[in-house]
Amino acid sequence: MITTTIKQDSVDFLTELSKNNSRDWFNEHKDWYTEAHNNIIAFADALLSAMNKHDKIETSSGKSSLFRIYKDVRFSKDKTPYNIHYSGFYKRATKQLRGGYYFHIKPGNTFLAGGFWGPEPDDMKRIRQDIDLNYKSWKKLLAEKTLVKTFGAMTGEQISSAPRGYAKDHPAIGLLRYKQFLLRHELTDQEVCSPDLLNKANDIFKKMRPFFNHMSEVLTTDANGEYVS
Repeated sequence: MITTTIKQDSVDFLTELSKNNSRDWFNEHKDWYTEAHNNIIAFADALLSAMNKHDKIETSSGKSSLFRIYKDVRFSKDKTPYNIHYSGFYKRATKQLRGGYYFHIKPGNTFLAGGFWGPEPDDMKRIRQDIDLNYKSWKKLLAEKTLVKTFGAMTGEQISSAPRGYAKDHPAIGLLRYKQFLLRHELTDQEVCSPDLLNKANDIFKKMRPFFNHMSEVLTTDANGEYVS
C-alpha cells in the first residue's frame, strides 16, 4: 500500500541492515527493501508536491531525489556495501533561486537540512564580500527568532584561520571562516513515523526561506541590485 507516511517497517529494515550489512543478507531480504524503498519514494513524491506549492524545485520526482542505498566503497575504509539510511535532495529551480533541501532518515539520527554544501569559488567570494560589508545584517538574519528556534546556529565546515584578504580580528571573522552554510533540524524516531511528518518537514523547509532568499540575492545580483548571469 502506497502511503505518504513513513512506515515503521521501512525504518525497521534500516535497523536490521545495520546489523547485517552484507550482500547475502540484502539479497535474501530484497522484497523487504523494495517495499521500504517504494514507501520512501511515495513520501518523497508527496513532500516534493507540497514544497512546489510554495517554492520552485528543479528535482523532477521523489524517486530522482533519492540517493542510492548502494555505497561506493572504492575510496572508503568502511567496505560494508550498503548505506544504513535513506536520504534525498531537492534542488531549487532557476539561476535566481539558490539552495537545496536534504532529508536523512536513520534510526537515532534523522534530520532535515538545507543550505549551501560546496559553494564554487566565485560564489564563495561573493558570500564573503557580502559578509564583510553587511555582517550586521547577517548576524541579525541568523539571530532571527524563528530561525534560531527551528535550527539553532548555522553549521558547516570552517577554515582554521582568516580567509585570504581578511584580517584575523575582523568583527565577523566567525562568519568569514565558514566554507559551508547549513541549517539543520533534528527529528526523533517517533516523529519519523508520525502521520504529521509530511506537514512538519514541509514547514521546516519553508522556514529556511529567509536564509535562502538572502543568499540568492547575494549570489545573483550586483552592487546595484541588478541580476548577473
